[in-house]
Amino acid sequence: MDRALQREVRRIASGRCEYCHLAESLPRLKHVVDHIIARQHGGITALENLALCCGRCNLSKGPNIAGLDPVTGTIVRLFHPRRDRWQEHFRWEGAALLGITAVGRATVTTLAIDSPIRVAGRQVLLDEGLRFD
Repeated sequence: MDRALQREVRRIASGRCEYCHLAESLPRLKHVVDHIIARQHGGITALENLALCCGRCNLSKGPNIAGLDPVTGTIVRLFHPRRDRWQEHFRWEGAALLGITAVGRATVTTLAIDSPIRVAGRQVLLDEGLRFD
């Protein structure tokens, strides 16, 4: 992937994972430029299909483009950082990230954003004065 394209994705993301908002400067797992729609599903390597993704979200997302909404039990698409507004699908409740729409809930669940270890890690960061919003 072209370095200029990677830099532009990082600029748009303001140095944060576009799913869980973890700052690129913090995690042990390096942030990567990820295909929102995986190449195996026809996704292209272009700005409109690339997002900055922390290592943990990237490992959990894999090639998934949909997930199960835990409230309704229906399969819904995942959050798309280039088409969706983050604030319309998520909100913080302390160190927990809540999905407030079916898309948000499916994304939080599929990407394991609120696994106990990830919430505990974010709580430590909050206790040190870091904000995620």
